[in-house]
Amino acid sequence: MDVSQTCPLLSSSTGLKEHSVADGVDRKPSSHGEWRSAIYIIWVEIAEQFAYYGISANVIMYLTNVFHEPALSAAKNVNIWSGVSSLIPLLGAFVADTYMGRYMTILLSSLLYLMGVATLTLSATPVVPLRFRKSLFFISLYVLAIGHGGQKPCAQAFGADQFNEESTQEMEAMNSFFNWWYFGITCGVVAGIIIISYVQEYVGWAIGFSIPAIAVAIALVTFLTGRKSYLRRSPTGSPLTQVAQVLVAAARKRHLSFVEEDQEEGKEGRMVYVPLNGSLIVVNQFRFLDKATIKDELDASCESRNAWRLCSTIQVEEAKQLLRLLPIWFSCLMFAVVTAQTSTFFTKQCSTLDRKIWSSFEVTPASFQLSIALSAILTVPIYDWIIVPLLRTITKISSGITLLQRIGVGISLSVTCMVIAALVEAQRLRIAREHGLADIPNAIIPMSVWWLLPQDVICGVSDVLTIAGLNQFFYDQMPDGMRSLGSAAVVSIFGVGSFLSSFILSFLEMTNCKWLANNLNHAHLDYYYWLLAGLSTLWLALYVSLAQCFVHKQNHEALR
Repeated sequence: MDVSQTCPLLSSSTGLKEHSVADGVDRKPSSHGEWRSAIYIIWVEIAEQFAYYGISANVIMYLTNVFHEPALSAAKNVNIWSGVSSLIPLLGAFVADTYMGRYMTILLSSLLYLMGVATLTLSATPVVPLRFRKSLFFISLYVLAIGHGGQKPCAQAFGADQFNEESTQEMEAMNSFFNWWYFGITCGVVAGIIIISYVQEYVGWAIGFSIPAIAVAIALVTFLTGRKSYLRRSPTGSPLTQVAQVLVAAARKRHLSFVEEDQEEGKEGRMVYVPLNGSLIVVNQFRFLDKATIKDELDASCESRNAWRLCSTIQVEEAKQLLRLLPIWFSCLMFAVVTAQTSTFFTKQCSTLDRKIWSSFEVTPASFQLSIALSAILTVPIYDWIIVPLLRTITKISSGITLLQRIGVGISLSVTCMVIAALVEAQRLRIAREHGLADIPNAIIPMSVWWLLPQDVICGVSDVLTIAGLNQFFYDQMPDGMRSLGSAAVVSIFGVGSFLSSFILSFLEMTNCKWLANNLNHAHLDYYYWLLAGLSTLWLALYVSLAQCFVHKQNHEALR
């Protein structure tokens, strides 16, 4: 049977584009060329994380110490900014996939990012009148967020684009790329927290903000150095519009019924199921969307196809891929809420403890967050070099365990992190009461900061398993033309998680709950952590149930 004649719409793929090569150079795949290109891109992401986390890790201290905001208000402001920063990548991904391509989006976003950090530096200098500093500070933060929103979803997907998915060797290299990509950005986080937070606390905020600006400028030059070696995918048109067309077309034809392929074609048309490019397989899930491909009398009478009435089989299957990922996205939101605590209450908690780690050296509250990043850095090589090869010999899976299993283990560790954090906070409050410090908000509790290490280490391991796993999973399962959107979707998990964290805080504030009083020694932060642990457990159960019935892109018969 001639498929193109029976179903001519199959030839109009919405997302499968060939690589277009930078500057017309025909670059052949090599054993090292793709890694060389990917490394340039990783350096861009390292600098971006260095700047972003060097700034965000200490924002709550800047708001409380410089602008004298209450801790609860400062935490909500940080969460809102983090949430916006994590949702803007959805717009950045849309622009990249639809109009500009990933390369150009990264380039222009880096320029905007540089502008935001530069004006942030200006806001902390005496050049700006004091009454304008807070306004300029927040404007700069949100300009930075816009630059972050264009760069974040594209850098990782652009790096993965350098590998050939049809090569087994390069697919294994891609698995390592996602691990080492996370390793690299975590190194950027560590350097940012150590260097920038220390300079901000002990040298000056203006100089502390200028260092990220220099890092972003160097990253921009590095990115341009590799411009002739990059493999670039052409924009494929608006992916969300194509999905909307499927939904509208299916809704318009909801009253029609299917006719088997071997029956005579009637008024309601018929569906033709075929394998698509050997990897995209037609599945029975969301079968109501298949009605978007039925050609009725109105379609037959039109000389040209109305995209809002008649869609290709490929377009419908790509819409199904996107819809299948939404429940997984939702089930990871409480993980993001837990992650949001590391830059807010973990930092404030740390500020009340004895932070001397040697006889004369005292760490800043923000810099102790590097224990999370350091544990992640140590986890990546152990996982990639030891655990994955060991599991690979047992499971015969190239990634050791499935990505959904990896993510599930990471989420379960985040629940453990909250339980330990609650126990440690209860101990901190007990010591504060025993020493008569409960009524002194700025008192240093005679309790070592090392008590926070277990929760930070578990959080770091959880991040490696969950965040790197989510990025690879969404890249793998998204339609080819929507992969920037997939990266943005992962980032948006943490944006919505930050908003959820703010919502929980606002709800507790509205109910006059005393768990989060401005004086942490009078508060019950441990109760708040127990609440998050309970909610995370419910979301983990939801995730496990969804993961067990998830239909994968490559093989719809395998429920991994």
